[in-house]
Amino acid sequence: MSAVIRLQGVRKTYGQGAVAQEVLHGIDLTLARGEFAALIGPSGSGKSTLLNLLGLLDRPSAGEVFLLERPTSEMEEAERTRLRGEALGFVFQFHHLLAAFSALENVLLPSLARNGGRLTPTLRVEAEALLASVGLKPEQWRRKPAELSGGQQQRVAIARALFHRPVLLLADEPTGNLDTQTADQVFALFRRFNEERGLTVLVVTHDPRLAARTDRIIELVDGWILADRSAAPHHPAP
Repeated sequence: MSAVIRLQGVRKTYGQGAVAQEVLHGIDLTLARGEFAALIGPSGSGKSTLLNLLGLLDRPSAGEVFLLERPTSEMEEAERTRLRGEALGFVFQFHHLLAAFSALENVLLPSLARNGGRLTPTLRVEAEALLASVGLKPEQWRRKPAELSGGQQQRVAIARALFHRPVLLLADEPTGNLDTQTADQVFALFRRFNEERGLTVLVVTHDPRLAARTDRIIELVDGWILADRSAAPHHPAP
């Protein structure tokens, strides 16, 4: 399978001189098209730093990040932003929905920004179809985030992340604020889009039960990849 994203000898250092601290130590990592992987590790292991590099939100101190086989570290920021907007989707523990806008508007807004603010009937129909596909009912599409449950807000965030059809979805503790049943439902959505769209998914999680339902578990400890192993064959959530 072709690589969606590849890290080669990536290091990340914060600070300079005597106070410099290297957080990632020569990371080599490849995520292939259609993979569903979990990134695990204790707090302070470098998971957030690694995720920021994978998401082109930060630049490595050394090494290279290849997205769709394109080296990105020396790209101008405008090009990195464009590539990030086209190829990557993000889902976070905190939904980051805009409180003044409806669920439908929250899904549409990033695409409108890329489309010069133009809302076409096709965009609206596609957004409504995606909200339906993540399990939201039409009456919920017009509600603002405060009128939705935590699980419903996370479904809106997933729809927003997937609306532009990214090749890689990066999810940072996406079930951290959810009860077990809702977490299972959200995780099942990731699996469904992984299987139906061939979407590459990387989920950062502290929940070993959910990590075991991915295809691959990458364990990061003290800035090193301690283990990179296949997970047990996944079984659909009951």
